[in-house]
Amino acid sequence: MGVAIRDILAECKETVAWDDLSGIAAVDAHNALYQFLSIIRQPDGTPLMNGAGRVTSHLSGTLFRTANFLEKGIRPVFVFDGKPPEFKQETINERRLVRARADEAWKTALREGDMEEAYKQASASARIDSHTIESSRELLDLLGIPWIQAPSEGEAQAAYMVQRGEVTYAVSQDYDSLLFGSPVLIRNLTVSGRRKSRGRTITVNPERIVLSSLLDRLGITREQLVEIGILVGTDFNPGIRGVGGKTALKIVRNGEFESAIAEKQPDFDPAPVREFFLDPPVTDDYSLAWKTPDVEGVVEMLSGRYDFSEERVRSALSRVSVKATQKTLDAWF
Repeated sequence: MGVAIRDILAECKETVAWDDLSGIAAVDAHNALYQFLSIIRQPDGTPLMNGAGRVTSHLSGTLFRTANFLEKGIRPVFVFDGKPPEFKQETINERRLVRARADEAWKTALREGDMEEAYKQASASARIDSHTIESSRELLDLLGIPWIQAPSEGEAQAAYMVQRGEVTYAVSQDYDSLLFGSPVLIRNLTVSGRRKSRGRTITVNPERIVLSSLLDRLGITREQLVEIGILVGTDFNPGIRGVGGKTALKIVRNGEFESAIAEKQPDFDPAPVREFFLDPPVTDDYSLAWKTPDVEGVVEMLSGRYDFSEERVRSALSRVSVKATQKTLDAWF
């Protein structure tokens, strides 16, 4: 879900070409996997599965998108969520309820033969389980791609790594990365390209948001950006009903954040949420090393256990062997 501040960021985004994205990308792994599970489906909404009924949409997305990254000169590191803070539990419960309702709506749409509605509801019912996480990590290991276990929110860990200059930018669909202080956020990197949406084909391009430019344009500090998020609502608090990004921006600019909270949510203490965004749990216990893919290992996993076309798997792996710069994989890493 993230924080709904899109309406105040329209002029802070810039469409960016793939050729301008070479570097190291800290990918919000859970966010990316949700995107893969939501989008990579059959026309009736059924996810890709192997013969045993195991969902494989996330593996398809991880393989082909990672190959695309490497081909474009982008070295990804996937950052997985750790333990969520206690005040996120309400959001987690709400999401489970939404997914359960979407699952029922999907089944109803299938019975009624409404394939467009079925696909929409199926996408909303996507969920990450232990199989999703474990199989994704196994595939990343075989591909030679590093991954990191964050102590808490993956977006916070990714933002920290960008702040330290160890990676070039954070990758996520959610704007929370900006509240966590990521100097650069790239959106749409895991979903860019041509795809169907609401019955029509659209083209999705990568977007870049630079935090310093955003703050200058809006005339606020990062602390005030966090306050805007709290007013609108985040994964950690429900926000004030009826307050959107533009209204929250006005409240914060006028120095009325505390009074607005006191009036509209007298029983809510924003301090823990503010502190979590400004100083979240992160770790230094990681290393960034990219290795040559274990081609036969990938083929055995995807083709041998998950029924992927061996030809397609080998074709994807061959794409990472030679970049647009004509460097071999070993030379690149």
